[in-house]
Amino acid sequence: MSVMEPRRLGASEVTVSPVIFGAWAVGGWMWGGADEADSIAAIQAGIDHGLTTLDTAAVYGQGYGEEVVGKAIQGRRDRVQVATKCGMRWDGDEGSDPWPTKDRHGHAIVIRNNSRPESIASECEQSLRRLGVDVIDLYQVHRPDPSTPVEDTMHALVRLKEQGKIRAIGVSNYDVEWMRRAAAMAPLASLQPPYSLIQRQIEAEILPYCRAAGIGVLVYSPLERGLLTGKVGPDRQFPPGDHRASHRFFTVENRRRVREALEQVRPIAERHGASLAQVVINWTIHEPGITAAIVGARTPAQAEENAGAMAFVLSPREQADIRRAFDSCAAALM
Repeated sequence: MSVMEPRRLGASEVTVSPVIFGAWAVGGWMWGGADEADSIAAIQAGIDHGLTTLDTAAVYGQGYGEEVVGKAIQGRRDRVQVATKCGMRWDGDEGSDPWPTKDRHGHAIVIRNNSRPESIASECEQSLRRLGVDVIDLYQVHRPDPSTPVEDTMHALVRLKEQGKIRAIGVSNYDVEWMRRAAAMAPLASLQPPYSLIQRQIEAEILPYCRAAGIGVLVYSPLERGLLTGKVGPDRQFPPGDHRASHRFFTVENRRRVREALEQVRPIAERHGASLAQVVINWTIHEPGITAAIVGARTPAQAEENAGAMAFVLSPREQADIRRAFDSCAAALM
């Protein structure tokens, strides 16, 4: 299987695989649990098949997700790029936008956005320890924190970069104004926004800004938590603790609508000997301005399938036809 060349992340020295292994689900949190051995095997299979960039976050499994990634990359560190995120704390009462939820064990917790410099510095040390690495390739602020000036947050990240603890600075879920302020203080390598065939809002302002500013774009949820794989039909039942059960994208009506669109894409998949999921991922990483797509996997087979999305190239006509097939779905979910 041929694998696409790595892509440079903005103006940084970091390169990433066009398809990135998303490690949210391996932390178990909000996905109805996860088996550690399966998660490690999935990550290692992904690395072996070309998913050399791994994206996690401190908040995934409340630290556990990073620990799983750390175990999986032992002996493989020189082959991978590690990206993680900070700024969502579950272990204190400082910060903004308190969100009462449950941890991976079902215990009540409150998560807050906390991007204070002292919190960022502390989180970085904890992430380095849990991941078992000396340096984090890409360190991203998970969400905006209105209670902290973004300039203070960026100053803390620049200091971590100067100390050799991180290689590149990124942000996640920032709008254009937040990015402008951040980029004025720090070399911003990347943005991580949601983007998919049915969720294209970033095409209006965010993507054009990033392209003009030379900021890499690593999109999350390109398969919309499995919805665009063709494997989540209208009759699918979700286990307790699976957040998809209450997500608006997973109403029975919307699952029917997505299934109809995927059937229009199926002939394209068959022409390339690819699965529907592989075609959707391939479409995503070939859209203008997209550096890479972050895709989750819970088993080695899923990781290998995701990597297979880098083994073919869609024609411009196919790229346009796929977009058109989902236009009505995207409009309905705006």
